[in-house]
Amino acid sequence: MEKPLPDPNNAFPVPNIKTVTYVKPTVKNKNIIVGDFTYFAGADFEKQVTHFYDFYDDKLIIGKFCQIAAGVEFVMNGANHKMDCASTFPFYIFEKWNEEIPPPGKLTHKGDTIVGNDVWIGQNAVILPGVKIGDGAIIGANSVVGSDIQPYCIAAGNPAKLVRKRFDDELTELLLKFKWWDLPVAEINDLIPLLHDNDLDEVRKKIRARLQARLPA
Repeated sequence: MEKPLPDPNNAFPVPNIKTVTYVKPTVKNKNIIVGDFTYFAGADFEKQVTHFYDFYDDKLIIGKFCQIAAGVEFVMNGANHKMDCASTFPFYIFEKWNEEIPPPGKLTHKGDTIVGNDVWIGQNAVILPGVKIGDGAIIGANSVVGSDIQPYCIAAGNPAKLVRKRFDDELTELLLKFKWWDLPVAEINDLIPLLHDNDLDEVRKKIRARLQARLPA
């Protein structure tokens, strides 16, 4: 009898623990888009997404297999204030002030916040509006990320800055081509020994071979 495969729609994937959740089946906001098996060390991920005003219509897009620690906050575009005017006060969000919500082109909008696949975000990190974090990146605990982080890089601090690249350029390129997170669940299950092998020369060889096998004959 075959063993059941992991289910990305099971909100509580750790037996007998309700404080680690797969995010995708728990979110209701249509502007929060999360891939399969991304987990959060908490029970209510949407509370970690702040300043999410409908009139901005910005999106938080997170890939598959991301690891989001407790206390991580995604600050959306509603936190932005106009800095090119005499006052930064946002009269338009409060009742009874004589200012209508500005049209989209007049709002300070830094774009969607996008997190790639297999990204690890450490405890209490803050991700600011419009940031793009590449596949395989690691964000240190308590970091404030205000600018883009490239794939397979480690960033930390306030403001977060590059600490180092995780791998050399060749292995990084191989991993970005391999895109293991897009493979069928059963195949990923079989790949775990490769994914958790710290003999990177061996990993490099095996990924090259698998990529070669994908090419048409």
